[in-house]
Amino acid sequence: MSIQERFTGILERKNAAAVRSGRSPEDVTLLAVTKTHGADEINQAIDAGATDIGENRVQELLEKYDKVKPVRWHLIGHLQTNKVKNIIDKVVMIHSVDSMRLAQEINKRAAAAGLVMDILIEINSAMEETKSGIAAEDVRELVTGIVNECPAVRVRGLMCIPPMAAEPEDARPYFRQAHDLFEQMKEWDLPEDRFCPDTLSMGMSGDFEVAIEEGSTIVRVGSSIFGPRNYR
Repeated sequence: MSIQERFTGILERKNAAAVRSGRSPEDVTLLAVTKTHGADEINQAIDAGATDIGENRVQELLEKYDKVKPVRWHLIGHLQTNKVKNIIDKVVMIHSVDSMRLAQEINKRAAAAGLVMDILIEINSAMEETKSGIAAEDVRELVTGIVNECPAVRVRGLMCIPPMAAEPEDARPYFRQAHDLFEQMKEWDLPEDRFCPDTLSMGMSGDFEVAIEEGSTIVRVGSSIFGPRNYR
């Protein structure tokens, strides 16, 4: 099966899950995750209709950026502060902010570039030591600090990665917890120009339909579109 065929199939499943959750298919973005996959493969997905691409690593994004057709790039992996400057003018959103230090660097680089960067706060739902992200109970303090101190940053919501599980349903409690927090965020009285909680990034190849049913607005799908990752 070709990348175009796989992308179309995932898009159809994404749209059906959105309808099941009482929303329009346009309310949920399919983010094609391209870790280890080359520009030719990415361009095939774009030809099939991909509008948004997610990359985990700064270096990979930079290597592919000029070889890929016009598309909206997202940085979804762990971001080191010393690499923010390399992608600040290339991505539309950074999904993986989990510290004030990182937010401050994004703010510094965005201000220098004359833009406002949209970010998501990454939560570590099960507080796994091997994953980045912060505890759900720490989100409000971090968001408030960012909003107060980082005028070139706009907080758009949350990114969630649940623990690895054998069955998609096993992720549902973590998705529901993230959605509950996301809904609480909408009640926080913070300046709208810096705080616009409208984005919940959760769900990957194995569980994206469950994530959509629980309120996800962006699903990050890689292997189901591009096939197994080509680690070198």
